[in-house]
Amino acid sequence: MKASKELSDCEKGFGEKDVGNVEVIPGSPNEDALPIHLPEKLSRWNRTIQSLSGLEARGISRVQPTEREVPTLAALVQMALMWYSANITLNNLAVGFLGPLLFELGFLDSALIVVFACFLGSIGPAYMAIWGPQSGNRTMVVARYFMGYWPAKLTTVLNLIIMVGYGTISCIIGGQVLSAVSGGTMSVVVGIILIALICWAIAVFGMKPFHIYEKYQSIPQTIVLFILVGSAGPHFNASLQSVGNSATIAANRLSFFSLQLSVPLSWAGASSDFFVYYPENSSKRMVFAMTFIGLSVSFIFVNLLGVGLASGVSTDAGWGTAYSTSSGALLLAGFDGLGGFGKFCAVVVALGLCSNVVPSIYAAALDFQVLGKVWKAIPRYTWATVAAIIYLICAVAGRDHLFLIFQNFLALMGYWLAMFIMIVLEEHIIFRRNQGFDWAAYEDKTKLPVGVAALISFLVGWVGPILGMYQVWWTGPVARYMGDTGGDLGIWLGMAFTAVVFPPLRFVELRQIRR
Repeated sequence: MKASKELSDCEKGFGEKDVGNVEVIPGSPNEDALPIHLPEKLSRWNRTIQSLSGLEARGISRVQPTEREVPTLAALVQMALMWYSANITLNNLAVGFLGPLLFELGFLDSALIVVFACFLGSIGPAYMAIWGPQSGNRTMVVARYFMGYWPAKLTTVLNLIIMVGYGTISCIIGGQVLSAVSGGTMSVVVGIILIALICWAIAVFGMKPFHIYEKYQSIPQTIVLFILVGSAGPHFNASLQSVGNSATIAANRLSFFSLQLSVPLSWAGASSDFFVYYPENSSKRMVFAMTFIGLSVSFIFVNLLGVGLASGVSTDAGWGTAYSTSSGALLLAGFDGLGGFGKFCAVVVALGLCSNVVPSIYAAALDFQVLGKVWKAIPRYTWATVAAIIYLICAVAGRDHLFLIFQNFLALMGYWLAMFIMIVLEEHIIFRRNQGFDWAAYEDKTKLPVGVAALISFLVGWVGPILGMYQVWWTGPVARYMGDTGGDLGIWLGMAFTAVVFPPLRFVELRQIRR
């Protein structure tokens, strides 16, 4: 998104030599200025970085209505394109592998679950996206209006884990593909480092290059994925049947559905971040629709491809051998028969992972600033660098345990987001239906909810996942009764517990504390 010249000029003022004496105006871009006097050398270095063309200096300060962009049809379409580009990626394709390969579900079962779970999972982020244009605030800043100033720090930390976690997964898969394409001459570690560096270079500059990159990156990625459909499609085993008795199959269906639901849902903690420069009178329905379309179409497309590739493992010996090496090798096997062009396509798919990691780094950098004033004093580009270093280290350390990370990490993240969205939805519909929000008061604790009701409800909601989760390291007492081995009910029980507990507690909080 292009920032206005006025906004850019304000942002470039960040980090001047006498910044310690700058009067900070609440809600203005200068609110992100360092509140201390920097040593001359460090201050000069900071000014040099801030002066780089196209770099976004703004952190979590609110984007004022006068600083927003003029609404255009192209800007609305860009919403859908951004989400589509960010998610037609190999890491999401690999989630589709889990239906046939981990849960032993048939082709039809897996495909139907992908469609309906991705539709449902896209609703949460689409709903949260509407707050970006309305408020001009980032998602975890908006969370303060629903969770309270201090409890929102808890959801911010959890969202940081999600953003860094997805960066980790993407780097691992990208490294595997690049290693497979090179025939092993490039190690997975080198591939991981290459992907991480590209993503960091884009994310550190911020919104403008990010939107330009996402706008055009989807074109080669889509073309190559359709080539994969033509190349690998004849090897898909559409007759693959689910394994187990009826109770076990039902439990595995539920577990895979919950996992698929969690993937698009994971963007709910960041979906406002990318739309704060849109005008505050932007149509809520349009923002919701564009986000929903971009997310659901991309996730369904790549996950169905993943299901198809996984279904062929049982019938194609070459694919089975490739899968035993890595998920990246399985993707490369899908391009078999295309020779060197197939390897080129695999490289395009691997590099396309950057479009998924870049928004994760961008959101993580903003989340760091939400944690407090000291954290906010550190520039966004510094936190983007910190996030990139963290997921790089995690990716190198966990490169041999990809499916375990998928199975445990994705579902665990879905639990808290479902409960968080339930609190936001009930606060919005039940308690704020006829009231507005003072979006400029995002750092005024006296005007934000105390958050007692939200925090208690959130913590009580975790009883649901504890009772109903089905993971390698924990099977809840309710979950173990599903099928022969268990099934994942965690996300559903968590939502139910939160939905029941929050309204009465919030009524009491409003009556006693009045905010």
